[in-house]
Amino acid sequence: MKRLSVLILILICNVLYGQTDTLVRPADINSEFALFAKGKGAAVDTLDVGDGRVQIVLRDDNTWYLIKNVEALAEEDIFADNWREHLVNPYLGTPLDSIPFRVTICLVDSVSRFVCPHQGKVFSKFGIRHGRKHTGCDVPYPHGTPVYCAFDGRVRLAERHHGYGLCVVVRHENGLETLYGHLSRMDVVAGQWVHAGDLIGLGGSTGRSSGPHLHFETRYCGHAFDPEWIIDFPNGVLRKIVFVLKRSYLSPYSRYVPETMDDEEELYMTEEQIKAEEERIAKERAAMKYHTIRSGDTLSGIAVKYGTTVSKICSLNSGLRPTTTLSIGRKIRVK
Repeated sequence: MKRLSVLILILICNVLYGQTDTLVRPADINSEFALFAKGKGAAVDTLDVGDGRVQIVLRDDNTWYLIKNVEALAEEDIFADNWREHLVNPYLGTPLDSIPFRVTICLVDSVSRFVCPHQGKVFSKFGIRHGRKHTGCDVPYPHGTPVYCAFDGRVRLAERHHGYGLCVVVRHENGLETLYGHLSRMDVVAGQWVHAGDLIGLGGSTGRSSGPHLHFETRYCGHAFDPEWIIDFPNGVLRKIVFVLKRSYLSPYSRYVPETMDDEEELYMTEEQIKAEEERIAKERAAMKYHTIRSGDTLSGIAVKYGTTVSKICSLNSGLRPTTTLSIGRKIRVK
């Protein structure tokens, strides 16, 4: 038992100092140590670390790895508060101004990883589309394509919802929720614990959809923000390990733009700077104008009416081109 205590102490020290792959035994116990004889890597014991949310699994070949204790995680407030299994947004009534100006969110760590739900080019971005909020981004794929969970978490909702079709929402330890919409099949159920890379379901075109694609959302306290702030979909990777979520990102008018400042500068951005950015977005939103297409309308005529150009109108509306046939009733942004 004395030898086992030494082993456990070494394991805990290695965890604290970042050693997460293998256990190296000291030479002075190498010749006598026989409790964990050389084996094939089968798990033989589990030990708690710290508060019990993380555990060490010992293998019979003298190696080890870390796992999450879901029983302990289930007691956390994040998996209890505002937990509704039949509402896409269970945070209804949470005002935007109740959220801090800046929230630092750890996306991955030594026991958490990331897997891109589906790698590909985003063809419909977060923001305002046809005069309506588009609270996620769309990545096309063939019908039946596997869709994977982005991060470890617990399934909060898995059912059909108007607009989203077959839809899965997963809540994560860091307070984020990810949503996967328009599925043709769901492979998880509400309450189930999932890991990054687990199969969520198969892609499809259920709900309000014009063709097979993944509608993917990221939310914080019920407020959606552009998933491209954290995920590079074409390359299938995270943009950063630690994400600074500014409250201004939670506006449907705030879309991801390539980084223009150092990460350190972003981390220490003052509340006054963030508030100024929110005010800028509010002014831009107030200046926006939309036109509802009527019989006989043409892009050139609309441009003249609002004192702009056809090319500028097209740049403000995703998928709109000078040759696009205008549908009566469609809303387009003109300023």
